[in-house]
Amino acid sequence: MRSGNVIRETRETKIDLTIDLDGSGRADVESGIGFFNHMLTLLAAHGRFDLVLNCDGDIEVDGHHSVEDIGIALGQAVHKALGDKKGITRYGTFFLPMDETLVMVSLDISGRPFLVYDAGGAMAPMIGKYDTELTEEFLRAFAFNAGITLHVKVMYGTNSHHKVEAIFKALGRALHAAVKINPETADEIPSTKGML
Repeated sequence: MRSGNVIRETRETKIDLTIDLDGSGRADVESGIGFFNHMLTLLAAHGRFDLVLNCDGDIEVDGHHSVEDIGIALGQAVHKALGDKKGITRYGTFFLPMDETLVMVSLDISGRPFLVYDAGGAMAPMIGKYDTELTEEFLRAFAFNAGITLHVKVMYGTNSHHKVEAIFKALGRALHAAVKINPETADEIPSTKGML
């Protein structure tokens, strides 16, 4: 069972997060931000991960600290759950359409964290109580703490809800492909260097 738990407490947030990479897509999440709960639930469902999260954050200020810190905790939990990374497929790419929107997410569990993010133009500033600028902050925090090279591009689209939702769904799908165990190389590190 490949799972990771992170408890993170700062003056701004208190987070308890657990992920099981070999789950069934069940999520029990409370971030304090309704739309972000929905996005994390979609990430878990499309990644076939079991995700449990409770975050008590200073959302009376705004959502920035909670969203970014959840990204940090999720990245750290995924990193723990991957262990020595033996047998993983390593790469994952997914194109996801949602009505008028098309999003591409491509990633490499490389141990070399990087983020390239292209939102495909301006978005509405807010979706419910979720600041759309925080999508990039979440992705960066996640990628850098998981040790993942992550490319996210909104190919086109006009509806901000569709854009953000497609990003989270595509991330789940791409990550699911990358963490999957390849039975042909189950005892090998997927790198000619011998480590990731």
